[in-house]
Amino acid sequence: MTTDSAPRSASRSPARRRLRLLLVFVLGLVPWSVQTFTTGSATLLFPWGLVGSATGSVTTITDFFLRFTMGLPDYILVWPVGVACYLVALGSALSGVLFGREDVRLTAAGLALAGVTQLEVARGFSVQPGRTAWPVGTVLLWAVAGFLYWSRANERDADGSSR
Repeated sequence: MTTDSAPRSASRSPARRRLRLLLVFVLGLVPWSVQTFTTGSATLLFPWGLVGSATGSVTTITDFFLRFTMGLPDYILVWPVGVACYLVALGSALSGVLFGREDVRLTAAGLALAGVTQLEVARGFSVQPGRTAWPVGTVLLWAVAGFLYWSRANERDADGSSR
């Protein structure tokens, strides 16, 4: 029996860890929800804030919740919960790059849960008259979560390891 550690799973390679971090990081740069209005304007909801496409105005998530908190509907209150889930996933992927220790299940679960919260945000915006919300983030978060989880599972099966 050999104890050679060379045939380790590719997910343990630095290149794979950096790729996972890049995928998760990019999710923080794309809009998670796009609200379109019958007037033709749109608002982009990012994990870090809102951008009005017509005016280019930016409202950060901290301004939104610390300055404009009066009478917020319940569906918008899950936005920061989704951001927290995303930050858990980002922290897990970053840990993989910095320390070589990442639980891909945690990364994928954080992204999947963030996607669920953004589906609720989009649903809440869509029930308002004259507005439709597109849960772009939900689709992207779930796609990356699925890719990370299933690629890790396939690597584990190919490697024959249990981790």
